[in-house]
Amino acid sequence: MRGAVIHAPGDVRFETLDDPRILKPTDAIIRTAVTCVCGSDLWPWRGVEPTEAAHPMGHEYVGFVEEVGAEVTSVRPGQFVVGSFATSDNTCANCRNGYPSHCLNREFMSTCQAEYVRIPNAQGTLVATDEVPGEEFWPSLLAVSDVMGTGWWAADAAEVRPGSTAVVVGDGAVGLCAVIAAKELGAERIIAMSRHASRQRLAREFGATDIVTERGEEGVARIRELTGGIGADSVLECVGTAEAMSQALHATRPGGNVGFVGVPHDVAVDGQELFFSHVGLRGGPAPVRRYLPDLIDRVLAGRIDPGRVFDLTLPLEQVAEGYRAMDERRAIKTLLKP
Repeated sequence: MRGAVIHAPGDVRFETLDDPRILKPTDAIIRTAVTCVCGSDLWPWRGVEPTEAAHPMGHEYVGFVEEVGAEVTSVRPGQFVVGSFATSDNTCANCRNGYPSHCLNREFMSTCQAEYVRIPNAQGTLVATDEVPGEEFWPSLLAVSDVMGTGWWAADAAEVRPGSTAVVVGDGAVGLCAVIAAKELGAERIIAMSRHASRQRLAREFGATDIVTERGEEGVARIRELTGGIGADSVLECVGTAEAMSQALHATRPGGNVGFVGVPHDVAVDGQELFFSHVGLRGGPAPVRRYLPDLIDRVLAGRIDPGRVFDLTLPLEQVAEGYRAMDERRAIKTLLKP
């Protein structure tokens, strides 16, 4: 098969790779219907995360089951499936407590920008649709496998409630999906922080009621101005930088909550400051598998359309251009077709 391999910062190549095989009786092999580039893939692309040896890339996927291991009974060959970037058995204590992304048998997916993918823990990870959905649904179902599920986790962790005010820090795919999630969970006011006109438009179409273009202390001041000097009930941090985390914490009212889902880079939280802020803080890798059945239903019912975050579609062989376009902010998110 063929797939994407990163060799060094700025160097992703489309190469011939070994076909995936069933290695454990809990594995499945899928043929990808569509895959994509994630904002978090840009960390190694930019050299922020080191690439010590060439390795495959990608952790978002939907596709068709080709083969299953002897212990996999929940899906069968031919079915269309959606999974998570973190695999899970869905039976361990952490899974039962609602955190499948912290499964005791967890494996993070990392080979999905390819024509075929091995899925560990397939029994608990994959969710099959009742029938093969029309191709018009594939982008949104792909979004559910990560960015929509992660945006939903941001809203859930920040305890967005009906009638509340939510702030979304970050206007990438996760941030835009977080706007959808806040809307679906009943937020009355959704303030999106964005400096890019195209992303602002999409945020508004997804449910944002206000746009804040300022950042840092100016951004916090603007949020406080919009909230009567108090701060927001819920702030959804969808970036992962020190500035974004600081913005999120300072924009939250006492007793409010921050849901942080951007993978942290050089983020440090001052204990004294957090203690006296009365702000709740929860985050981590999104428990996407927990949300999959509900989010799939919302997509297929036409209630949400997170696939609109894909504003560039390329053949898989042009994966490197997909990285470049996102790095240069010419695209929000790149959809790849095998």
